[in-house]
Order: sequence, then C-alpha cells, then structure tokens
Amino acid sequence: MFKKMFLISLPVIALVFLALIFFPGFSSNATEATTSKIENFTLTDIYGNNHSLKDYSDSKAIVIIFIATQCPISNAYNTRMVDLYNNYHEKNITVLGINSNKTESIEECKTHAEEHGFKFPVLKDKGNVIADMFEAYHTPEAYVLNSKTFEVLYHGRIDDSRDINNVESKDLATALDEILAGKEISVTSTKAFGCSIKRI
Repeated sequence: MFKKMFLISLPVIALVFLALIFFPGFSSNATEATTSKIENFTLTDIYGNNHSLKDYSDSKAIVIIFIATQCPISNAYNTRMVDLYNNYHEKNITVLGINSNKTESIEECKTHAEEHGFKFPVLKDKGNVIADMFEAYHTPEAYVLNSKTFEVLYHGRIDDSRDINNVESKDLATALDEILAGKEISVTSTKAFGCSIKRI
C-alpha cells in the first residue's frame, strides 16, 4: 500500500521539481515584491482631486499604504495610520493611502476615510493598475519611496502585529526615523500580511 502511494506521488514531486527549475520565480508566497522602482503615476482621490508622485518631490520620502474599507486587518490599523500621518506630516514626509479593491466604491472609500479621520489623501486605483505596478497583494501593505527617483526604500508591513497591544517591531516608523536621521534603512523589506487586494 505504501509502495503504491509512493509511486503515485512521484509524478507530482517531479512536476514541482521541474517548476522550480524552469520557473525560479515561482512561489506560493505572493508578498515578496520584486519592484525596485516605481514610475510616476496620477490617481484621483475621494474628493476628485488628482495626485501624482511628482507632486511630492520636495518631501523627504513618500509613504504609500494600500488600504481597504472592509478588511478587518486593514481596519485594525486605521488609528495607527492616522497616528503615522500626524507624527510625520510635519516632518515633511508624505503619506498616501491607495484603495485598489474592485469591491469597494469611491463613495464607500470617502465615507470610510471620513469616519476614521484620515487626513492623508485616499486615492482610488480603478482596475488595480497601481497595485499591479507595485506588485502589492495585501491590505495593509506599505511602501516608502525616494521622493525624487521613486526608488522603493522599504516595502512590507506597518508593524508586526494586528493587535496594537502586541506590537514589538514598528518597522515602517523605524524606516522613516532612519531616513529623517540621514541613515540608511536597516531593514528594507518585511513580510506584509492582511486581506488580499480584490482585483478585476
């Protein structure tokens, strides 16, 4: 019986092995983005205003956070995202929220942002074009960009726990503090976690 099961499983093992050889980028973990630089883009916010990356070239850095209205994990970070904006806006760091979910309308995004006191612009990414450009897969998922070259300086989680009481590593804030201090970012990539972006 064992021998028969082993023989049946051999073709499956062989196929996986061949996939790893011929498709080295293949991975079941879709959180590891390979994008190192972003092209300038323009999106409309929840009030109908256009925003381009180049509009913020005078910032010390640009923070992009992919967010959602219905994702409980993204919503667990609402207060932390407000605090992030409050803590770094006056230090000339730009914070932008992007909603790429096809299931969440711009009207829903507007109501959500106002209910939770988002002072940072919330942009609607119709057709998840910008999420695809960033290779973003989760909400929330954060990126820090060089404001002039749009190079990705940090990518990953905001911090290491959905529960704010269990946070031990404030990865995004640490990266921003290092930028403000004129230091190199010590940890440039962490594993983002959250709900999947609902693509078209």
